[in-house]
Amino acid sequence: MPELSPDKLLERLAKGKPVPAIVLEGTDPYLRDMCRSKIIDSYVPEPMRDWALGRVTVRGGDWGELFQRAETMPMLAPCQVMLVDGAESIQSRAKDGDDSDDADDGDDPRKDTLKALAEYLVKPAPFTVIVFEVPKLDHRQRLYKVLAENAVIVELTLGNESAAALAEQMAKELGAEIERSAANLLAEIVNSEPARIRVEMQKLAAYVRGRGRITSADVEELVPKARKNTVWQLADMLATRRRADAFAFLENLLREGEEPIGLVGVLAWMYRKLIEARDLPAGMNGFQAARPLQMRPEAAEAAVRNAHRIPKKDLLAGLLALAEADSQLKSSNPNPRALMEFLIARLTSAASSVATPS
Repeated sequence: MPELSPDKLLERLAKGKPVPAIVLEGTDPYLRDMCRSKIIDSYVPEPMRDWALGRVTVRGGDWGELFQRAETMPMLAPCQVMLVDGAESIQSRAKDGDDSDDADDGDDPRKDTLKALAEYLVKPAPFTVIVFEVPKLDHRQRLYKVLAENAVIVELTLGNESAAALAEQMAKELGAEIERSAANLLAEIVNSEPARIRVEMQKLAAYVRGRGRITSADVEELVPKARKNTVWQLADMLATRRRADAFAFLENLLREGEEPIGLVGVLAWMYRKLIEARDLPAGMNGFQAARPLQMRPEAAEAAVRNAHRIPKKDLLAGLLALAEADSQLKSSNPNPRALMEFLIARLTSAASSVATPS
């Protein structure tokens, strides 16, 4: 089955047709809680939840309870929802390029479990909806293949436009209004993460209470920017190999309290936008580029300008360097400052082949 966005899941739930299995993939707590609540509301009325709503963990490898409960008709309710934790633990530690069907030993009990899961999903109990909550699925693994064939997989992320609409809805729930331009800016600053949008919106709503709508100026004043508005200055430094300026820029950010892991995330976002922008015409202005890039016009114009200064192979190499830095920062006992300085050195080196825009 195709993967769905949270918005598309809600549309599907509104149709009322039961779905045998739903996978909520991602770590955003707001989207996970929202989707879980909508699923429960769609299938299990409040008075019936003592009998028709359950949670099972399969983290220890025992899936027997899940299958047994899924195939047992609930009392006093036409449908039940089973929330499942730990399904991702059945994924093997196969190396890159290995398929779990080949990488697992023949006597690995996980194969029997996955076979049983596949058989259940082909012929599911008509009165049960299973909801798997997983942080990440490895597409090379058998678990993903089984779920992709017979379950609805929901990726718990939002694009900038959907995130801006969510910000507007949150503002209404908090008794406030937010200008669309301000909602777009907020979504961009917090990387379209709903949980962060909610936190910042609570501050903004309290700030403007009784004084009118939330404006872009209010967002700029109150919301920690993660330097997305100034990160394009760094993009220009990388594109023109101004390594000393880039080091000074990094030093200022660290001195002002920016966390290295957050900066890497922002830089990775910037590189993905540069890769997208490189497919647009070099002369496209910010207003034309804003919609396809889902960015504000000023940022979109900077993205197009800098994207065409850097060969695509260097952009891809930079994205790889950022992924490696992210992994290293999450390892034990890293030296964050040294890692960030080495990263900037790599990124300015990656831009060393910059010539004229192509």
